[in-house]
Amino acid sequence: MEKFFQLKKHGTNVRTEIMAGLTTFFAMVYILMVNANMFANPFGDGTNVLGVSYGAIYIATAISAVIGTVLIGLLANLPLAQASGMGLNAFFVYTVCVGFGLTYANALVLVLLDGIVFILLTVTGLRRRIFEAIPKAVRVAIPAGIGLFIAFLGLQNAKIIVPSSSTGVTLGSFNLLIPESWATIMPMVVTIIALFVIAVLAHKNVRGAVLWGILCGAALYYLLGLTVPGFYQNLGITMESPLAAFKAFGTEAFGKVFTEGFNFSAYTEAHGTANLILTIATTALAFCMVDMFDTLGTLYGACARGDMLTKEGEVPNMDKAMLADAIATTTGAICGTSTVTTFVESSSGVAEGGRTGLTAVVTAVLFFIAMFLSPIAQLIPSCATAAALVYVGVLMIACVKDIDWRRLDEALPAFLTMAIMPFAYNISYGIAFGLLSFVVLKACTGKAKEIKASTWVITLLFVAMLLLTH
Repeated sequence: MEKFFQLKKHGTNVRTEIMAGLTTFFAMVYILMVNANMFANPFGDGTNVLGVSYGAIYIATAISAVIGTVLIGLLANLPLAQASGMGLNAFFVYTVCVGFGLTYANALVLVLLDGIVFILLTVTGLRRRIFEAIPKAVRVAIPAGIGLFIAFLGLQNAKIIVPSSSTGVTLGSFNLLIPESWATIMPMVVTIIALFVIAVLAHKNVRGAVLWGILCGAALYYLLGLTVPGFYQNLGITMESPLAAFKAFGTEAFGKVFTEGFNFSAYTEAHGTANLILTIATTALAFCMVDMFDTLGTLYGACARGDMLTKEGEVPNMDKAMLADAIATTTGAICGTSTVTTFVESSSGVAEGGRTGLTAVVTAVLFFIAMFLSPIAQLIPSCATAAALVYVGVLMIACVKDIDWRRLDEALPAFLTMAIMPFAYNISYGIAFGLLSFVVLKACTGKAKEIKASTWVITLLFVAMLLLTH
């Protein structure tokens, strides 16, 4: 391990790396439950829109996390971990499948394209040009918009935000005077308390604050079930063997991208071939851009926190890290899950002293073990995982401080990017309006020379998507 990971050179040792790997795992293991619940129960009401089970996605998420984390540890020798990205999974479920009407297998094709394009961009060096083609205001606002979107989804899953015929959405009722209302109020209370628990633990720098918050929420949910008549009779939970999840994974998720994914006949009949081509092009591009920004931001942030940047201020082994991310995304599509990206929670392991790929390998081993705990994970109610979604939204919106709100040509594109995503229930539309407003403002204020040619091309693609596919 010393020879391969160069522990002494990086000022660390085996014990420190193991503790860092444990810390990273507990900080991000919630993704197994949250991702599986989002795919199998996207609206928190038991409706399985995508036609894939909790167990299948749980295993797909775990396998892709193992592969991605091992790759970034062995290829780039960095103490980071990867899994299905928050925001990207919401884009997959709510925008591509629910919004555009593509099937689960069709959407996996777009993730596969994202991975392949990402690999080509990294190998050819074009990645930086694409990155620079997106205006900084839009680039910075994308994570914030996704954060708002994720938080909105969490509040909806918890039924804290509900549909309204007069205003579109409104606050769920907490009125205890309504007969038998406690049965619907109780899960909302659990979400709120779980969110507070996560926030307090995170403030105290407790390892795995999100996981502990979810577990506390689950325990409180079953405890308060004693106060709801018929609660335990209506749970409908069956404790199956862990192998049942692997079986579901093999039949429902693994390889679906090849066996069913390229059959777009249903979408073509409803919308036409031209619409399909444009949807695939813009959606795959959106997947790739969000994945790229997530990965770059996390790599820089985590390495800066651990004082691991090179003298030039670059991430060590950057290209290898990006390649690991791209390969993991491609593998994730084959396994049946959304885009795999480097997790910002990796910073917790870096803060614990992790400096080499050994930290990543330890985290990957723990994800492998977690694959066999799917029956226990299924006991986690959606009201508990909803708290994690809201908290992740809080973390992602922190980037708004880097936006120059005093400059309208920066502020408006950033605001529209952030606002449209949750309001329109679509991440692509947020990016489209951000790019369009940036181009229009620059062109109409005598600053057209600041618009790169590549920015024009990408903007026109998204405008075409708005005009021809919605």
